[in-house]
Amino acid sequence: MYFNNKPIKAVLFDLDGTLLDTATDLGHALNNVLIKRNVTPLSHDIIRPAAGRGCRGLLKIGLNIEEHHPEYTHLCTELLMHYYSHLADTTTFFPGMDTVLQYLEQHKTPWGIVTNKPERFTLKLLDNLQLTDRAACIISGDTLKLSKPHPEPILHACQLLQQAPEECLYIGDSEIDIIASKAAGSPAVVAMYGYIPAEETPQQWNADGYIQQATDIITLLS
Repeated sequence: MYFNNKPIKAVLFDLDGTLLDTATDLGHALNNVLIKRNVTPLSHDIIRPAAGRGCRGLLKIGLNIEEHHPEYTHLCTELLMHYYSHLADTTTFFPGMDTVLQYLEQHKTPWGIVTNKPERFTLKLLDNLQLTDRAACIISGDTLKLSKPHPEPILHACQLLQQAPEECLYIGDSEIDIIASKAAGSPAVVAMYGYIPAEETPQQWNADGYIQQATDIITLLS
């Protein structure tokens, strides 16, 4: 497989907003917090762009609370407890992503996950969706001391896959994904279908490619 005329021997994915559409389950967790406080629940369209930013992004749009707020830790814990119990209620592949994974597996191209999502959520979610054994490596936000945008998680994934960084394509939907990938020396592709806020301009992230839907990955590598 080749990307920009260079050999690709493995593909790495961000999780939320790239491999899996987790926004609805994350939104339910946020709205559970809001309802308990007699705050009007938010619509999916409002929640979706914040879904990839964890508690920080969700509590900001829901209650205008940031990390320095005295109630932040308690609210975050409450939100995550609900999410942990319901994290696979509606979460599924983005359209066409299962086809992409089957394509990679048929071509014996290993694929892995590099996410900032904490390990306890990552592993439970992947287990629920029967993806744990399919992924060649799984790097969560707390697997190492450093997380994205530091390049170490991607470099560690490349080491586990025994591939050079320049031969591992990384696909993500946030600027920190692209920063981490470029710093690691891996080609970086932006998943434009992901959780990108309207005010952001991914065309300025210096990525190596952009995809509008999951199956565009097959086109890039064909």
